[in-house]
Amino acid sequence: MAPAIYTFGSRDVPAEHYHAAPERLLQGNPQQTLWQHYTDPTGQFMVGEWQGDVGCWRVQYTEEEFCQIIEGVSILTGDDGSVVTVRAGDRFVIPSGFQGTWQVLERTRKTYVIYERKD
Repeated sequence: MAPAIYTFGSRDVPAEHYHAAPERLLQGNPQQTLWQHYTDPTGQFMVGEWQGDVGCWRVQYTEEEFCQIIEGVSILTGDDGSVVTVRAGDRFVIPSGFQGTWQVLERTRKTYVIYERKD
């Protein structure tokens, strides 16, 4: 039997609330919320929604991530000095290996699609 098509909102998805690890925090202690809508059987492909409150923390990506901002404003600053401001409607990819900071200026909510190779 072929797998069914999954649509967001077709079922209740529990929210997972958390904070960045203390050693990664640079400003505030923003609550983050994750709604994991779909994970493939291998655990390598995930789709969901994320929300972060105002604050700033270090990030280090081991996954490839496509994002679309639904609301809010955030600034991603790479350790290489690159700076990208994202707002509602913006779509972008964060490649595996990106290191820097994620700063939320206004509560930000995004949809995401993640691929993380499991070797």
